[in-house]
Amino acid sequence: MSAGEQRLLCEVVKSPRLDEMYLYLDKARGMAAVPQALRERFGRPIPVMTLLLRAERPLARVDVHQVMAAIRVQGFYLQMPPAKEGYLLDLFTPRDTDDTPHA
Repeated sequence: MSAGEQRLLCEVVKSPRLDEMYLYLDKARGMAAVPQALRERFGRPIPVMTLLLRAERPLARVDVHQVMAAIRVQGFYLQMPPAKEGYLLDLFTPRDTDDTPHA
């Protein structure tokens, strides 16, 4: 892998419609490569940051190599929100209630 292939100037934008949904874009191409259907679902992008992706520097929630490869092949990488833990979903599950006072 050449030095140029190990680095990529990237623009990160977030969706106003879905919390923690991000697009990583080639800074030079912007949203041009993003399909119309995804643009409609994503909403008007909100700029988050510009960063220099480097193969040797990991990202927090996604594999930097996968991000760079996707941007080079399709022009963007879509990061979806993390799956909710079962115990968090359980907070919204109706409970059987009893009228017994608790001490």
